[in-house]
Amino acid sequence: MTLFDRLKAASADDWTAYVEHDFVRQLGEGTLPVPAFRTYLVQDYLFLIHFARAYALGIFKGRHLADMRSALASVNAILGEMDLHVGFCAEWGISEAELERTPEERANTAYTRFVIDAGLRGDLLDLHVALAPCVIGYAEIARRLAATAKGADPANPYARWIAEYSGEAYAAVAEAAIAKLDSLGDELLTEKRFTAVSDLFAQASRLEADFWQMGLDAAG
Repeated sequence: MTLFDRLKAASADDWTAYVEHDFVRQLGEGTLPVPAFRTYLVQDYLFLIHFARAYALGIFKGRHLADMRSALASVNAILGEMDLHVGFCAEWGISEAELERTPEERANTAYTRFVIDAGLRGDLLDLHVALAPCVIGYAEIARRLAATAKGADPANPYARWIAEYSGEAYAAVAEAAIAKLDSLGDELLTEKRFTAVSDLFAQASRLEADFWQMGLDAAG
């Protein structure tokens, strides 16, 4: 069992509420209101900026050169993804100027600052546990949706999002994150510490669910 599997099992209710949220269900069925998805896209842009900052903490917190290089690669990957995200938003009628001028929603601020705080106060294990629900969870969600008829239907307006996160490239990102958790766990985790680490994971999962709910609330 991977550390990620152990964390999911210890936070089963919170994890299920996140990965099976109504936002996710409607995304897979193609029934998600467009305003909900557009709100999500804009806030996700702001979210990615803070996630790049969170991964940058991995350079500072790195105990080994390999850790620092890994964190730098993640920062570069996220910053590179920003251009793709801007292009995807443009397809939904959202300009880069709109992305830049839109304020953060409270759910976004709560989640991103939680992750950054976890990294500032803790070590690399704390940081990567706080990041895991997003990084790994998206792959799990999209893979499940892609296996459904409606999720894979090209007529689903959200099929591209599902395909992106269920594809081989993102699967490799998620697998690397799982492996990184195991590596850090082998080095830094004790059974006594597991409760505190699993609490971090559970809170991050709840904040992910709140992020989905933010989109639904915007649609009324």
